[in-house]
Amino acid sequence: MNLVQPGSFLTLHYRLTGPDGQDLINTFDDKPATLSLGTGELAPAIEARLVGLSEGTRTRFELAPGEAFGERNPEMLQRVKLSLMRQLGNPDEQYHVGDVVQFPTPDGQSQYAGVVRELGDDWLLFDFNHPLAGQPVSFEVQLIGVL
Repeated sequence: MNLVQPGSFLTLHYRLTGPDGQDLINTFDDKPATLSLGTGELAPAIEARLVGLSEGTRTRFELAPGEAFGERNPEMLQRVKLSLMRQLGNPDEQYHVGDVVQFPTPDGQSQYAGVVRELGDDWLLFDFNHPLAGQPVSFEVQLIGVL
């Protein structure tokens, strides 16, 4: 029987649910996922729970608030001047609380997202925390293959 080890290549079905029980990701109704442990495709806390499980296992585990996606960090709330947003993006863009805005990384090779939390007269307050930071999540998995 093949056991999951660090670096294992997995074929699996999985479901990630948030604190409200709603599916965030669910592969059970579609094709299974394939991934390698240790490549950042799953949160480290989830990968750690998979290590040692055997091929064919179907299980579910609960992750405490902050365990899967970290704690909320108040320093990840940042005010950005509206003039800068207009300069870097569409000058006619209208922003609303809850909007997700993509920002380029300093090297311009990638992007990261922030959620508009507040609107000021000449600024926007963005939350750059992961949306599930500080939240409990459930992870259900069915290990189809382990290499």
